[in-house]
Amino acid sequence: MPTRYPRIPNVKSTSLFNRSLPLRSLVQVTASEPLFIPPTTLNIPAAFFTSKTNSLAGSHITTNAQFYKRIASDMHTDILPVDSQKLGDITFKESKDDLIDDWSIHYAEGKAYESLKRAADEVVNTDTPVAFPTETVYGLGADATRSSAVKAIFAAKGRPADNPLIVHVHSLPQLRALLSGKQETSEETLRVEKDPIPEIYKPLIERFWPGPITIILPAPGRSTLAPEVTAGLPTFGARMPRSILALALLRLCGRPLAAPSANASTRPSPTAAEHVYDDLQGRIHTIVDGGPCEVGVESTVVDGLSSPPTILRPGGVTVEQLRQCPGWENVVIGYKDQQEGGASKPRAPGMKYRHYSPKAEVILFEAGAGRPGIEETDTKKTIGIIRTKNWEPALGLNIERNKAAGRNGHANGISQYANTSTPAITPSRLSNLLRSVAQHQIPHAEHYTSSCSDIWDIGLGAETEGVARGLFSALRELDKKGVETIYVEGISDKAGDDIAAAVMNRLRKAAEIRT
Repeated sequence: MPTRYPRIPNVKSTSLFNRSLPLRSLVQVTASEPLFIPPTTLNIPAAFFTSKTNSLAGSHITTNAQFYKRIASDMHTDILPVDSQKLGDITFKESKDDLIDDWSIHYAEGKAYESLKRAADEVVNTDTPVAFPTETVYGLGADATRSSAVKAIFAAKGRPADNPLIVHVHSLPQLRALLSGKQETSEETLRVEKDPIPEIYKPLIERFWPGPITIILPAPGRSTLAPEVTAGLPTFGARMPRSILALALLRLCGRPLAAPSANASTRPSPTAAEHVYDDLQGRIHTIVDGGPCEVGVESTVVDGLSSPPTILRPGGVTVEQLRQCPGWENVVIGYKDQQEGGASKPRAPGMKYRHYSPKAEVILFEAGAGRPGIEETDTKKTIGIIRTKNWEPALGLNIERNKAAGRNGHANGISQYANTSTPAITPSRLSNLLRSVAQHQIPHAEHYTSSCSDIWDIGLGAETEGVARGLFSALRELDKKGVETIYVEGISDKAGDDIAAAVMNRLRKAAEIRT
């Protein structure tokens, strides 16, 4: 009986995959009249300066890190809503000869395509990075092969220069080209050359790509990647995002994108376009708004070149999921729940520097550790609460609900998206691609008042995936309300069948911890 796939608007599935065609099946799409993007006015010197202190987003950090010259905040920033359902006819092609399936888009003329094409043109023709959605968080992307463009990412974020960047690709041929030090790899090349993808990663690619996992790969001797991408390391991280908008942007650009999270360094990662706008308005020209992110925490980063294989950063793929893959049965954890500091170079993003922190004080109550008492909350003028499984709304305090409570969306006009749950899908490689068209909503805060405090309350629910998806949004939403302190109800990260470890890793790096 043939496998049946769910019907999604504008999405087609095919089982035939003609391997006589070049593996790079969808060439770069060009408009008949390319959109002109003015050249960037950035003036980023080749040398960077050393700073002992870095003050970002209200935080004061002592560091010996090096930074590229900060971009003046004088650019006009546009938010471009792009609905993947209006992008065109999307076709997924099941492959029997390669590790993952292929996809293509027959673009429909209209605003969605024009906006995405504008972003692609800006990546190709300027050094100014572009913000775009992925399934994990929003990324800040630039041409990974051009040093001037990559330096602009560091400058826009205020990111330390020794913090490596993850390279995003749209296909395995594009990844093979990077590993071979070439511009592109054809099927003919693969017949005569050994596959440059290390064998240890093939089970992960087959099961999880496109998806929230980054693999550490050896950089070739004559790499086409800009040296700033690797931050002086002999390796680079690469992943294929599970977002049709990200994949389409990558293919329209025709080149790999270096893309960290699209936030100011140390701030909570952005899971909606409004978060990017809050941090990077005036520093970049374009934000592609694809709605809230599906996963809500960054990708898992793994190093299969070490023995045993190591998890360098927890994320959307868990230890237990990895251990089900051949060669990864004995994978070990190589990260800490606090920033590591020191003079050594981080092997992966998120390992060394303070991250994920809102402006407000964050107090994390570990799972089962109780909740803040009234004697503490009454000393605060404004407080924020992020609930998960057991806490009552507004902590069960004697409160009055404000009927004009919080709202979804963004006051500056970012588009609204329907709350579309991930479709029920068959357990196949094709399901990763099908999930790339799903969209979600961001959480909003309810407003309460007590005799002593203004209280903003966000309930993320008991499901770990919902907590992960809404965590960064909730921290940012409460920051906007101007709360002094955010109390967070933690979740257990002992179960091992979800991404609770990634959620708690981010929270512990941002918070004072109560046990």
